[in-house]
Amino acid sequence: MPSLGADMEAGTVVEWRVHSGDAVKRGDIVALVETEKGLVEVEIFQEGIVETIVVAEGAKVPVGTVLATIRSAAEATAPAVTKAVPPPETTPGLSPAAKPLPPPPAPRVEAPAPRRARMSPLAQRRAAELGVDLTTIIGTGADGAITAADIERAAAAAAPQAGGPELPKPSPATPDRLAAMRKAIAAAMARSKREIPHYYLGTRIDMTRATEWLAAENLKRPITNRLLHSVLLIRAVALAVREVPEMNGFWIDGAFTRSNGVHVGVGISLRQGGLVAPAIHDADKLPLDDLMRRMLDLVKRARAGVLRSSEISDATITVSNLGEQGVDTVFGVIYPPQVALVGFGKLSQQPWAADGMVGARPVIAASLAADHRASDGHRGGRFLAAIDHLLQEPSQL
Repeated sequence: MPSLGADMEAGTVVEWRVHSGDAVKRGDIVALVETEKGLVEVEIFQEGIVETIVVAEGAKVPVGTVLATIRSAAEATAPAVTKAVPPPETTPGLSPAAKPLPPPPAPRVEAPAPRRARMSPLAQRRAAELGVDLTTIIGTGADGAITAADIERAAAAAAPQAGGPELPKPSPATPDRLAAMRKAIAAAMARSKREIPHYYLGTRIDMTRATEWLAAENLKRPITNRLLHSVLLIRAVALAVREVPEMNGFWIDGAFTRSNGVHVGVGISLRQGGLVAPAIHDADKLPLDDLMRRMLDLVKRARAGVLRSSEISDATITVSNLGEQGVDTVFGVIYPPQVALVGFGKLSQQPWAADGMVGARPVIAASLAADHRASDGHRGGRFLAAIDHLLQEPSQL
């Protein structure tokens, strides 16, 4: 059971996507796990053959519990050891091939026993929610098992088609689930303020060049491929940690561990309430177009309750952008074991002095919450300055 957040203690295996004997490779989704923050797809990080499913669907187990065992591809393809077969018995005067064979047994015909369709607890729950008749569904899962996707398709086919097919609906935000999410957030934030000696820095950034470049760039693009200014902010943060690596990593066992990858966590508010901050992996290596697609996909899946385990656990620094909510400045709380969080407020026209002249310019407030055990204010100031510098050269992002 992977650790999918600070202070996560246990998770429930909702559905297995593989069975014993299935071949898997790195990146495959093998299970669906329910945590305090919702449903999470669990990935596999090695190639091999599923040997044993250890934890059954519906079981709640602590973090670190072995869920399944996998043998490597090399072990799976090793030649099997076979026992020596004794030579056939012979009858005097007859060769082995001429030995009389016993008559074949009479064929036995049995009436097939009625078989109940296999399905996961998640599929059962979705069928009850959507009022789907299970006797009308042919399962597409392993061994004919009915999956949650089968339930969704059946419900969509039965629904009236007004404006095209409906998208799968997220699991309902029940009071118990919302309470569990608030409890998980409370535990993580209480731990953060209890253990992390925060320091805060802030600056204002002139976004004139960035907004002018963005407007000109978007004129060249169809509406569906246009960029948002928030993707420039994420990219600038991802590149700035290359200059100040103390902001990118984890405080674990009394020491700072720098991360080799830059996986930017993006704060996403959920419509039903609560907050998640899944990671965009290798954000410093992605072109703006790819970064934009990843960000939109992440927001969509987060609000639909379909995130991957690596997206939940791998963030090395978090960005919280509350500008759309009209917030001027963000004073963030670091998500442990990370050591930094960058906050951005709204983009607004403000008085700005440049070249001896005062005029109105688009300006954004940027803030840094950092762990004083891993860095000090001087390095934090350099980090914010690096973000500012990068945003003054948007074509280089």
